[in-house]
Amino acid sequence: MPQSVYIHIPFCTNKCFYCDFNSFVTQNPQLVWDYLEALKQEMKLTFANRTMQPIKTIFVGGGTPTFLDLEQMRSFLETVQHFLGSHLAPDLEFTMEANPGTTDVEKLRLMRELGVNRLSFGVQSFDNALLKRLGRIHDTDDVYRSVENARAAGFENISIDLMFGLPDQTMEIFRQTLDKAFALGTTHFSAYSLKVEENTLFHTLYQKDQLPLPSEETELAMYLLLIEEMEKHGYHQYEISNFAKPGCESKHNKTYWLNNEYDGLGAGAHGYVKGRRHVNAGPLPIYLQMCKEGLPRVDEFEVPREDAMEEQMILGLRLSEGVDLARFANRFGSDAKEVFGDVIREEIDKGMLEEVDGFLRLTRKGLPLGNEVFARFLR
Repeated sequence: MPQSVYIHIPFCTNKCFYCDFNSFVTQNPQLVWDYLEALKQEMKLTFANRTMQPIKTIFVGGGTPTFLDLEQMRSFLETVQHFLGSHLAPDLEFTMEANPGTTDVEKLRLMRELGVNRLSFGVQSFDNALLKRLGRIHDTDDVYRSVENARAAGFENISIDLMFGLPDQTMEIFRQTLDKAFALGTTHFSAYSLKVEENTLFHTLYQKDQLPLPSEETELAMYLLLIEEMEKHGYHQYEISNFAKPGCESKHNKTYWLNNEYDGLGAGAHGYVKGRRHVNAGPLPIYLQMCKEGLPRVDEFEVPREDAMEEQMILGLRLSEGVDLARFANRFGSDAKEVFGDVIREEIDKGMLEEVDGFLRLTRKGLPLGNEVFARFLR
């Protein structure tokens, strides 16, 4: 049974211009309460008659989970404690995503009291003009204030999300963002290049040739600068886009990269339980209605063995340690080098992959070209 739980809170104060996540802007507090009630029903049906394993990680994502006001936050976290409280592992990692500007000290103290012990702030940039360009509602002052408030409320494990390859972002602007980010002294960073997704304002602008993105060469240079600066400041790159101080890696996200099972709760959430993946209804009216009648599943399917093996390789190669070959053989009863022999040999010969101490991993050369290597493992 899964030892990790993902919970989706889909509400936002506004829609960022690059965002294609399942999120909704609302000024209607009753809709939020209705959603929390539906979530409670889903938790009840999911966990009621199950033999539970100790829960090692909970991750609340969105949307903007800290969109919830104080009473909504209390109600939500008390629901989590009600269904999972007696099954929490002593070393539980309980992460909540937060947006600077939606976290005051009172709300943060409540979150800390009710079990949240790790925060992930969606900062994206320390350049105010760029933040406006992205449709973010915060500025850099909000970031400093939010991190200060979080520490005052007792949070020590704090992560920051950054983005690069943004419209009109130069190497110098990105370097300044990194300098300001390091000055905060947080324990973890996630840093992603911008992907222009369909059904976003950025996609519309891109199609009209009105989105001045940096060249691929500049984007690669930003990524290499990121890796260099993170190492210099004592952040170990444990995954393609993630960097941590020793012992502060995201245990929850490693659940995904190790291709382990997890429960997914909330509108549009995905889960992976007993070798089966499930997908919840995304649109709020459908999710709310389905929760009144049972589980809000719109799809559920067994993952074929071949697909599971591919996923194990592609997800595992995202980690700096790579794929544990003994674990692969133990899980599937087959040797990865037999299943993917030609691909592995060719990528090793090209200098993209290497085998070290029983792990198959990307080389320094292969790291920026990870997606091309991953594609080789797809049938």
